[in-house]
Amino acid sequence: MKIFVPGRICLFGEHSDWAGGYRRFNAEIGKGYTLITGTDQGIYAEVEPHPHALVLTSTTPEGEVRGPYEIPMEAGALLQEAQRGGYWSYAAGVAYQILTNSQVRGLVIDNYKTDLPIKKGLSSSAAISVLVARAFNRVYDLKMTVRGEMELAYAGEITTPSRCGRMDQGCAYGNRPILMTFDGDHLDVQELQVPEDMHFVIVDLNAEKDTTEILARLSRGFPYAENEVERGVQRLLGPINDRIVHQAIEALNFSDARRLGALMVEAQEFFDRYATPACPEELTSPVLHRVLNYEPLKPHIWGGKGVGSQGDGTAQFIARSQADQKAVIEIIERDFGMDCLTLSLQTSPKVRKALIPAAGFGTRLFPATKAAKKELFPIVDQDGIAKPAILLIVEEALRAGVEEVIIIVQEHDLEAFQVLFNEQITIENYNKLSRSSQAYARRILEIGHRVTFAIQDRQEGFGHAVYCAREAIGDEPFLLMLGDHLYRSNNEVSCAAQLIRTYQQHATSILGLRQTPEDQIANFGTIGGVWLEEDRLLNVTEFAEKPTADYARSNLQVAGLPPDTYLTVFGQYIIQPKLFEYLEEHIAHNVRERGEFQLTSALDRLRKEDGFLGLLVDGQRFDFGLPDSYLETLRTFRRG
Repeated sequence: MKIFVPGRICLFGEHSDWAGGYRRFNAEIGKGYTLITGTDQGIYAEVEPHPHALVLTSTTPEGEVRGPYEIPMEAGALLQEAQRGGYWSYAAGVAYQILTNSQVRGLVIDNYKTDLPIKKGLSSSAAISVLVARAFNRVYDLKMTVRGEMELAYAGEITTPSRCGRMDQGCAYGNRPILMTFDGDHLDVQELQVPEDMHFVIVDLNAEKDTTEILARLSRGFPYAENEVERGVQRLLGPINDRIVHQAIEALNFSDARRLGALMVEAQEFFDRYATPACPEELTSPVLHRVLNYEPLKPHIWGGKGVGSQGDGTAQFIARSQADQKAVIEIIERDFGMDCLTLSLQTSPKVRKALIPAAGFGTRLFPATKAAKKELFPIVDQDGIAKPAILLIVEEALRAGVEEVIIIVQEHDLEAFQVLFNEQITIENYNKLSRSSQAYARRILEIGHRVTFAIQDRQEGFGHAVYCAREAIGDEPFLLMLGDHLYRSNNEVSCAAQLIRTYQQHATSILGLRQTPEDQIANFGTIGGVWLEEDRLLNVTEFAEKPTADYARSNLQVAGLPPDTYLTVFGQYIIQPKLFEYLEEHIAHNVRERGEFQLTSALDRLRKEDGFLGLLVDGQRFDFGLPDSYLETLRTFRRG
């Protein structure tokens, strides 16, 4: 299993994490607000279980290989190693915390690549800690959320001599921006997205600063300020920071790089005014200000500021474009001889393609399926038009903003689908239609331009059917919709659009869910999970295909649901393309379930290694794969 964890950079709100923590002693201190993001660089590792030890190998940014270094998976040995300090201590500290809370064995962690600079304010120690927490979580399926991994990494790092801040482990959220709010002992995390790419440059100033001294001086005014300098630091890290961070969030929401740059300049000015008097020896920062004010950079940037504890450590700029990002790096490397890193805040990959498997025989609807594919059975829509079911599913996908719909069919059924989507009826029959029906006939052909087909040459299960579309999907997330389900939203946002919007916010695979009584779950895929947003969004901790009631009671109950009620698959998914790797592995090694290549086990592996969310869809699902359910769909679908 491979894992990547980036470093983190503080865009705005440095020092407010520990400052906000003092609210537990003085409620007049403002909450701490920190806006951070993961870096483009980080730590890469391959991990696997070990029977009794933590075995570590590491490759430095310079390419030096350290280890293997073996620590017995025993509490005393791990704690001793953690408290000793040094490079291995972070892994040992996290492993110690894991061992005190969970029954696990050991791990082999091969950190085969590191392109994250060490000790440059980018939280390399936090990245190591998060990587170890994530490795234990995924290898032993501990069912932790990203927040859980972050908290465990923090507990592990403070077991070492390191005195990291709470914001450091925010790198657990990857390379997307997050807002962290610090209110005494309470921490809240809000994930953010940008609608357009934004480009930054991080600069190693090649100078020195004493972070310990900076923190000691600035913290003198907490929890109670005794002079004007200390009151200024409290204002800086309280109300001033509050305003700037929330204005920066608005700028990010619109990818307004010009506004974000202006806020960086303003934030630096306030920091110089209020923080520097508290520690002038470290915060006067001549190197930082020489770089920030260098005239040849001005045409290429919207603004810049210091990073982390500030001082002459690291600087950041927001470039006007990707080309300007390159120009900034060239100027700084040429004129200052300083090392630079790129940082790009990117939009979540757009869900452009939908996949609909329609290659099954339809055994449960035989002999009707001998005459026509079940996906071509007629359904009367709300507009009163009798449509083939597959057309309704395709229209659902297109309404959600999908650009291309791929239908998986058997080769001998291809012609029937092509006739529907790609061939106009004869002119004689066309002339017999009403004007509205003629318009809809033309509409079907327009839809057909966005429909393509993939062939499943043999029926070997749902997972095999999905795998047959690998080349058509490519390396991008896709919407998967079942070929024998119809969908109707309870609001103006279609069911598929609800999933796509949520995916754009979190960039994690997601499936639609609905509540189902216990006496029906043996017919459906059922999940277990933990709410991230109550009664709406949850972190999926288990997939179970058609479980028994006894198993569901023991493993799949979700807090807050009515008695004897569970969450079952709605029939729509947004899936990361990594799924195809797992399906290919199952097919290559002939890993079958009930004689076929199934999808559920591959989805569960995707959950373990990449995470999976579940969205309680505000809508209805209509199953027409059985005679009785088809009859019920005919009766109720038009009414919605």
